[in-house]
Amino acid sequence: MTEEQTQPVTEPEPDEEGSVLADDVADQVDDEASDDVDAEEPVDEDDAEEADDAEGDEADDEAPAPSPGDRLKQLEQEGDIAADYLEELLDIADLDGDLDMDVEGDRAAVSIVGADLSQLVGATGEVLDALQELTRLAVYRETGERSRLMLDVSGYRADRRRELVALAEETAAQVKETGEAVSLKAMSPFERKVVHDAVAAAGLSSESEGVEPRRYVVVLPR
Repeated sequence: MTEEQTQPVTEPEPDEEGSVLADDVADQVDDEASDDVDAEEPVDEDDAEEADDAEGDEADDEAPAPSPGDRLKQLEQEGDIAADYLEELLDIADLDGDLDMDVEGDRAAVSIVGADLSQLVGATGEVLDALQELTRLAVYRETGERSRLMLDVSGYRADRRRELVALAEETAAQVKETGEAVSLKAMSPFERKVVHDAVAAAGLSSESEGVEPRRYVVVLPR
């Protein structure tokens, strides 16, 4: 007689760090991005990131630049489209939040301010990044133009910017003193952009290395 052997079934452990909202937003980003593949010309992800990350690539100057007045109207339109999209999203999620729209430099900027919107940010800003991508896709669908709109929730990016500037200044001082390059931990494109700008303001140069999502900044000596 042969005894039947049964293998124990291992239940997958719940991901304590993940959230249902983060997964839903990430899935929606993938779905909407796939819908736009045929409508948008293919763009190399590294090239797009480098341009957005201000790492030395010059902007494409083939198309004539709009006048300052026209560009301001275009950015204000992006903000209006984004606000409409986000207001609908807040209604669907049954969340209370006020929307502030502005133009910062050459970007439309939209902020969601509310009592408790941490679920729209995530532990390390991952949900916020996904929401920003969704909002940019919404703008693209309305205008046909790639958007560099910046989204903030409850001042997360503003607070993070201050932390990163302090880190960049401290690291730049260390590099000047030791004459050796220093590698920082992996960061998002937004975070790397802040560090690059702060390092340049300190009189040094920096570069990004690695592959997403482990791409990081290296601060270089003179």
